Amino acid sequence: MNSSPKPSRTAFILAFAAIYLIWGSTYLGIRVAVRTMPPFLMAGMRFAVAGSLIFGYLKLKGAAWPSARQWRDQAVIGIFLLLGGNGVVSWAEQVVPSGITCLILGASPLLVVLMDWVRPGGNRPTAGLLIGVAVGISGIVLLLGPSSIPAGSRPPLFGVAALFLSSASWWIGSFYSKHLHSRTPLMMASSMQMLCGCISMLLVGLILGEGSALRLTSISASSWTAFGYLVVAGSIVAFPVYVWLLEHSTPALVSTYAYVNPVVAVFLGWAILGEPLNFRILLAAIVIIGAVAIISIGRARTVE
Repeated sequence: MNSSPKPSRTAFILAFAAIYLIWGSTYLGIRVAVRTMPPFLMAGMRFAVAGSLIFGYLKLKGAAWPSARQWRDQAVIGIFLLLGGNGVVSWAEQVVPSGITCLILGASPLLVVLMDWVRPGGNRPTAGLLIGVAVGISGIVLLLGPSSIPAGSRPPLFGVAALFLSSASWWIGSFYSKHLHSRTPLMMASSMQMLCGCISMLLVGLILGEGSALRLTSISASSWTAFGYLVVAGSIVAFPVYVWLLEHSTPALVSTYAYVNPVVAVFLGWAILGEPLNFRILLAAIVIIGAVAIISIGRARTVE
């Protein structure tokens, strides 16, 4: 029997505020960091620092050294989740506004439903899920359609395509992780994913020639500040809080960050960087977030 005291209401409020605000603001942080930092090298160093600190802390607390098989499994997940899911996002944010980036990625549950349907042995979506997908697609069309975003801020097609590719990579990594049935503790697994993912991002950055383009003296103070924020707040603080919430709250409540993060990202991008924000973008955000809610509710009912 677990005799540990139930966390206070204040602890829950602070924890949810952390994942709502911090994760919603990381898109702004990435956008500022890649202004003068090579994207894959920036993302690789971010997770190298965070992963090393978390892994070192766990080892000091007496955690067992992972087996070769655990390293292999977490490396696969780390490559798809971090290289594909974060490195590509960092690369795309060189040309895509942070708020638009978060809205496009926020629509990823649509892609998840479709990919889960077309994969071998996949699950046919229910009528409710299909309604959510249809609503979400209309929101994406509203967001990226003609005249929705001012010409000077309109993201190029390759940047948008990269974000959809990133969403697909995140789904593959999540699907693999879900069916892995790993006994690796969540915090240890995450630190291993960061360490393995950072190696892949650094290699991609070097292959793309980011090493020769890197000039430490050319990196602005704002980019260094954003990088530090991503390491400390985005990875070291927010993720343990997320793990804590998974242990003390319900998945349905924890998943509400997916509804709040786009709102935070769009507002911060507009308020701090002057990114576009008009009625059509706001309406698209409402439609996309509504679609995610419909899909989340539909999937929860399917599980039940």
